[in-house]
Amino acid sequence: MPGPRVVVIGAGVVGASLAEELTSRGWTDVTVVEAGTLPHAGGSTSHAPGVVFQVNGTKVMTDFARYTVEKFSGMTWQGEPCYLPVGGLEIATTPERARELQRRLGFAQSWGVDGARLLDVDETVAAFDLLDPSTVYGGLHVPDDGIAKAVRAVQAQLAVAVERGARVLDGHEVTGIRSGAGPFGPRVTGVAVRTADGESEIDADIVVCCAGIWGPKVAGMVGQTLALTPLAHQFAWTAPLPVLAERTTEAARPVLRHQDADLYYREHFQGLGVGSYRHRPMPVRAEDLAAWNSYAPGDDGQPSVLPFTPEDFAFPLAETARILPSVGRLDLSDSRAVPFNGLFSFTTDNLPLLGPHAELDGFWTAEAVWVTHSAGVARAMAEWIVDGFSRSFDLHACDLNRFERHQLAPAYIEAKNCQNFVEVYDILHPLEPMQHSRPLRTSPFYPRQQELGAVFLEANGWERPHWYAANDSLVGSDRDTGWHVPVPDDWAGRFLSPTVAAEAAVTRTDVALFDMTALKRFTVTGPGATEFLQSQVTGKIDKSVGAVTYCLMLGDDGGIRSDVTVARLGPEHYQVGANGELDLDRLRRRLARSRSAATVQLRDITPGTCCIGIWGPKAREVVQPLTDTDLSHTAFGYFRARELYLGTVPVTAMRLSYVGELGWELYTTADQGLVLWDLLMKAGAGAGIIAAGRAAFTALRIEKGYRSYGADMTDEHGPHESGLDFAVKRDLDFAGKDGLLARPEPARKLCLLAVDTPDGIMAGSEPVFVDGVPGGYVTSAAYSYTLGLPLAYAWLPVDAATPGTTVEIGYFGRRIPATVTAEPAFDPEMKKIRC
Repeated sequence: MPGPRVVVIGAGVVGASLAEELTSRGWTDVTVVEAGTLPHAGGSTSHAPGVVFQVNGTKVMTDFARYTVEKFSGMTWQGEPCYLPVGGLEIATTPERARELQRRLGFAQSWGVDGARLLDVDETVAAFDLLDPSTVYGGLHVPDDGIAKAVRAVQAQLAVAVERGARVLDGHEVTGIRSGAGPFGPRVTGVAVRTADGESEIDADIVVCCAGIWGPKVAGMVGQTLALTPLAHQFAWTAPLPVLAERTTEAARPVLRHQDADLYYREHFQGLGVGSYRHRPMPVRAEDLAAWNSYAPGDDGQPSVLPFTPEDFAFPLAETARILPSVGRLDLSDSRAVPFNGLFSFTTDNLPLLGPHAELDGFWTAEAVWVTHSAGVARAMAEWIVDGFSRSFDLHACDLNRFERHQLAPAYIEAKNCQNFVEVYDILHPLEPMQHSRPLRTSPFYPRQQELGAVFLEANGWERPHWYAANDSLVGSDRDTGWHVPVPDDWAGRFLSPTVAAEAAVTRTDVALFDMTALKRFTVTGPGATEFLQSQVTGKIDKSVGAVTYCLMLGDDGGIRSDVTVARLGPEHYQVGANGELDLDRLRRRLARSRSAATVQLRDITPGTCCIGIWGPKAREVVQPLTDTDLSHTAFGYFRARELYLGTVPVTAMRLSYVGELGWELYTTADQGLVLWDLLMKAGAGAGIIAAGRAAFTALRIEKGYRSYGADMTDEHGPHESGLDFAVKRDLDFAGKDGLLARPEPARKLCLLAVDTPDGIMAGSEPVFVDGVPGGYVTSAAYSYTLGLPLAYAWLPVDAATPGTTVEIGYFGRRIPATVTAEPAFDPEMKKIRC
């Protein structure tokens, strides 16, 4: 079976890799259309220097790169290799960067990059002997890094795809996407193309946009906005250098990355290639790019190459002379290789844009992919398109439907992508806040939070208090009854304050308000709502009105796509607390394919509502006087919801607690939010109420054993190994059940670690060593102010997941001892909540 008719737009390294991956799975009715002239079609692939550094702070990006290296290493084109495994060397020229390389080694160990090693000064210079030893503090070496020969890889993969039956059509510019009525709404029927001979159409069941920097233009043909900006990046090939005069092979020394100066280097026979990000951002709109086919065959010009700006290259010339003195002042006058400003795609979160169109069936996107990750992305996309999910990669963070509406504003996209360009090699903390376009989204409580001295971080555009300066005075006050206040190092303490201890402690002893407005929430209503929603989640939601259920949404493979709370507010009225825009997108797709599509409404209520979490032993003491509704445990039990009035404010109150204390999530409309805040703060004055921030919240939820989707578990994990079997009712039918039943026994399990070093606070993604060997990684961590020790969740081999097992966590070159412990660490009998 040749499979459905597939048109891949773009024959760059991503499109070529996808054609090969699709045809390897038996889908041979594949047509690759390219507006330029192959093999140098004029996109980013044609000028990409091909440097490959596999280590990334994001696991999926490292996984993509590892697969690309593996695949390209086994490919040749006309007897020439598609990959040169010369190794990769990242150098440190400052103490801060030397420390950062320790963290990056941890990423390599966490994500399984073999052979990564920190080098001292002598070893660093031995690995790249052109370096001045007085300028470096050390390096990080990865032996399998190297140089991808992107154009060769394109030719080799297209040739294999053609042998299997695919077609490759260069000189075919896509001018439109054709669509028609499908069983679940509009769907792709083909593409319109323009050639030298005129206009024509190519029929298609599936179209995949791999157009690179022209992606926004193609996406615009189907009403889709991509969070992508083409930005110019300087690159220069030097004239032959005396120190490389004897070079007969293309490269022998490792590719070199000098991130302190935003530079990288690669050998090219007797010369060097020098890439620089040390210049002003130079964004280009996709619609302003030269046409794909505006250059004749043999013309050296490329649409993705802009004129060189020598004034921006002054620093790279001087810095190169400083750290590589033996090469002297670089000569860029070699007429065979004119310096240029090459365009590459940047996205607002530095991740690719992958996945299906939200409303047009059959239209897929694989954009903002650099050569380093190209083959891995192509494999992921082929699996996703053919099987409905990727078996090899966790793609939740790359799904192009992940963005909130404000994140697709043109001004936001350009500003964020320009910031990302500037910061491309910067040392950034995981909590580093965005420095532009703020505030974008504020809850109704924002004025009061400012008055209380909130220290805000940003989440999906929301200004979210991390802690409050108003609580500083609690530390050391008469309310301080021996709270545990750690003394973290500079990295762990960068976005931490002793005040967090006070906020966590008061939540445990008295009562605190938390702004939960940033949580995604939507309603599912109308005839058939129960039937539809029950088919999508793993827990029983067809219960009495007022019931709240914690459950999961699964993919076809049985992997976790989200964890949600479902509150039944009426016979066919549900409020769903979710993790983000992807949950809404997933339900919309599934609703369109259900028999309830005509009667069920799915509506995002997040922007027009707000939420306060009021938690602590005195929560009932504060809330009960504000309402005639009986809030006793017998009348309003745990995991129940009721609509009631607090004073004059109508609220939906849910007896839930993500911090492990008595209390409620209180939802109301945005116009009433500030009234609700003031009402609760006034009523709680006698109970010692405070406002508390996200740092305390995270610490309290880890103490209580609550997972965070996207950190502790992702698409690649199932309920069993994640410790969430309790949320799955296997006697029900739900999406993903067949995949769940077919999942193999897990090799890893999510475990809670008690860190044996009092101030050993982690940030996440650190490697965990079992018997001295990397065996897993930390997902999320925090200091437990209640218990007086750091805690961390980590994925470990099943045979190491037994409480009492001792392990070590790699942290900036240190090995910090930890012990697998039973969970939850706090209140395992649930007495604090059920009172």
